Amino acid sequence: MRKKLFLSILGLLVTGILSDAAAADARKVVVAYQTGASPYVVGIANGDLARQTGWDIEFRRFNSGAEIFAAIASGDVQIGDVGSSPYAAAASRELKVKGVYITGGSGEGEAFVVRPDIKGPADLKGKKFAAAPVSTDHYQLLAVLKQEGLTEKDTQVIAIPQPEIVAAWKRGDIDGAFVWDPALSELKKGGHVFLTSGEVAKRGAPVFGALVVTDEFARDNKEFVSKYVGLIDQYYTSYVNDPKSWGPESENAKLIAKLQGGTPAENAERLKATVAVPLREQVTDAWLGGGEAGGVAKTLKDTAAFLKEQRKITAVKESYAGFVDPQYAAAVLASE
Repeated sequence: MRKKLFLSILGLLVTGILSDAAAADARKVVVAYQTGASPYVVGIANGDLARQTGWDIEFRRFNSGAEIFAAIASGDVQIGDVGSSPYAAAASRELKVKGVYITGGSGEGEAFVVRPDIKGPADLKGKKFAAAPVSTDHYQLLAVLKQEGLTEKDTQVIAIPQPEIVAAWKRGDIDGAFVWDPALSELKKGGHVFLTSGEVAKRGAPVFGALVVTDEFARDNKEFVSKYVGLIDQYYTSYVNDPKSWGPESENAKLIAKLQGGTPAENAERLKATVAVPLREQVTDAWLGGGEAGGVAKTLKDTAAFLKEQRKITAVKESYAGFVDPQYAAAVLASE
């Protein structure tokens, strides 16, 4: 009798341990971010994003959105901060993700930097330029060349990761590149900005950064995704409303520098290029809302059409509304 009771208790304990382990596993998530200075990077550096969600979050840094989508496709990453061009390419290939938060609009954080001898559009011909593969920069670089009436035969465009772009620039192998920080700061030391991302956007090729979540993870963890979106937004709100706390001597700038490299002053300067989109605007038709006619869905489709024209993808979907979901941002607003 005692033996049966002991085995019964032991079974309950083992079941409890396994249940706890399963619960712990269910509260793990891998989140991808990129190089550069963004307000929410502070929450990665100081551990607040993980602490405030109560989840075991593994943050992984990547050099481009294309790399992040490759990791998402392999099942290694569930959430990532990506640019609109790789986002459009991934959606066109039926990768099941949803855009849930806009991490940045077009501005000065990305730019086309060229050698001093390139003064105007006519000087672009015959030159060699670079951008990260299938990035928003790659998309905008190709768009600029098309806008200036240049074909692939008129210039040479190479797609290489940002660290390689900096090395190629220093060797003199390229005449310019469309980049973001820290590569942007490096190239500007010996070159000048031909066009910023914001200027290219006004000329008809808008881009944006977005937080994307896999369909499966978002469906199974709605509360976490909403909580995470709300926390990310707090950093952007702080940056907009309290700029002094993000200055060169600030703790925020020091934390970003510790995680991303560079000095606090350099990162404070890089943060000035942040184009924050207020959460109340994000849920409107101009951004995440509006279904097929919404700003994000439309930009994805327009970007995909351009990528197909450039033979970077093979097909464009009828609608990209299924790859955008404003409900998590809306839930944050409803809880305020």
